[in-house]
Amino acid sequence: METLTQAPVLARFGYAVSDPTRARILLALSDAPSYPSDLADSLGVSRQSMSNHLTCLRGCGLVVAVPDGRRIQYELADARLGHAIKDLIGAVLAVDPACCAPDGECFA
Repeated sequence: METLTQAPVLARFGYAVSDPTRARILLALSDAPSYPSDLADSLGVSRQSMSNHLTCLRGCGLVVAVPDGRRIQYELADARLGHAIKDLIGAVLAVDPACCAPDGECFA
């Protein structure tokens, strides 16, 4: 596994949270580890979709799969990610409505 620093890490994090479902998964996992089926049910997505999103987040190095008997539980790869996510949510952003839509998509 490759170790990234600084800008590449931020770029991967940005890519991971650019999808609303992946952002919601990270928020859920910042509260507690969870099983994919439970995450799918609570977020209202299919299990296949959840599997794809978790694969992406795992590839970005943000979550890890932890075996639990015959099941797999997911958690944040580093507890500091949970703190960082909550710190980002607490930040007040000045947004130019002509540039970014409420869903975060930029028009420029």
